Amino acid sequence: MASLSEHPTVQAFQARQQYEHPPAAVDRNWLRTLCLELGADDVGFVEIERSELESERPHILAAFPHTRTLISLVRRMNRENIRTPARSVANVEFHHTNHDLEEVARKIVAALEQRNIRAICPAVGFPQEMDRYPGRIWVVAHKPIAVAAGMGQMGIHRNVIHPRFGNFILLDTILMEATLDDYSQPIDYNPCLECKLCVAACPVGAIGSDGHFNFSACMTHNYHEFMGGFNDWVEKVADSKNAVEYREKVTPSESASMWQSLSFKANYKAAYCMAVCPAGEDVIGPFLENRKTYLQDVVKPLQNKEEPIYVTPGSDAEEYVKRRFPHKTIRHVHNGLRTPSIARFLGGLPLVFQREKATEMDVTYHFTFTGQEKRTTTIIIRHKTLQIQDGLKGEADLVIKVDSATWLKILDKKQNIILAILQRKLQLKGSPQLLRAFERCFAA
Repeated sequence: MASLSEHPTVQAFQARQQYEHPPAAVDRNWLRTLCLELGADDVGFVEIERSELESERPHILAAFPHTRTLISLVRRMNRENIRTPARSVANVEFHHTNHDLEEVARKIVAALEQRNIRAICPAVGFPQEMDRYPGRIWVVAHKPIAVAAGMGQMGIHRNVIHPRFGNFILLDTILMEATLDDYSQPIDYNPCLECKLCVAACPVGAIGSDGHFNFSACMTHNYHEFMGGFNDWVEKVADSKNAVEYREKVTPSESASMWQSLSFKANYKAAYCMAVCPAGEDVIGPFLENRKTYLQDVVKPLQNKEEPIYVTPGSDAEEYVKRRFPHKTIRHVHNGLRTPSIARFLGGLPLVFQREKATEMDVTYHFTFTGQEKRTTTIIIRHKTLQIQDGLKGEADLVIKVDSATWLKILDKKQNIILAILQRKLQLKGSPQLLRAFERCFAA
């Protein structure tokens, strides 16, 4: 075998100019200009050591171990396209802006590569790492990075609000190996007006006026044709004996909507919180000029729209729709948040907690999981709040000892709970009614 130095590729490389090592530190002004010229509407920079990114750092470094700087990119959307009750128009705007922003990120990464600076650009939204579903499927959490980079602050609707463009933006993040000579800092105020229009417009009550956010309600409806909702639809297809039974479970418009999402990209069902938000210097004018007209033109059409609302049975969202939007049609679905392990079960409880079901509760549960996943946990449900602690703390109102595999089967409706008790795989010390109360607080 010839020596490496005799290989044509090596000889061609050596015949060219000497390899240029990446710069020790990149000029921030140069990089900002590059990003804006290539199509970003705004951009900020965060060093990997920033304290605000402590929880994100392991995930960032797992995706690109050479990361030293995070570039937060902003691309604004056309506001009226998002505001219209015609969701097809809104979804086209989401998808086109998504595509545009990813093209911008790719061009920036290519320009950096030409300077021998390594970088990667994870997706704005999808595709994501579905082998990890239903856990953390995203590579990078764009929102906390955008906040750290001075691109805005989080509103009560959990969208980042840019000081100029409002929440009518999409975000992307580039992971870059080089450092900068200077970095961005968060803005020193929150553009959120706390007007609560997002609270009023949300069809499932996911946004509380006190700042509470019901994750499962939002995901179950708005993302109905993504992930969990798609799984629910597939299971309805599989469980149907024939076309007649399928049509009893799924309406023709729902079948057509799922086909549309599969053919053209998955469609959001609402995003009304974003549609009605008046925050941002470029956005706030009509709201300040005449709030009554703003409500009539922007908020009321979304509230008054007759449409299906997807909820899990017995959830806070179901009760909210019945009370607040009786003209909208409730459709029962499974949210798709399966629990493949005890760790995932415990980690997912805050996401599916139905606090309105816990208004009158003050109960402490001791869980002892045996078998494959041994673990002890204390769960306290007290007056619309949830606490989860490792170990058995305090005095329990209900003690639950259960084989871990059996518990996961119970959650997945594969194991009858009464049979599990008779077989001593599930043991209770305390009132069984408290287990019923526990179940009601986590409607799935």
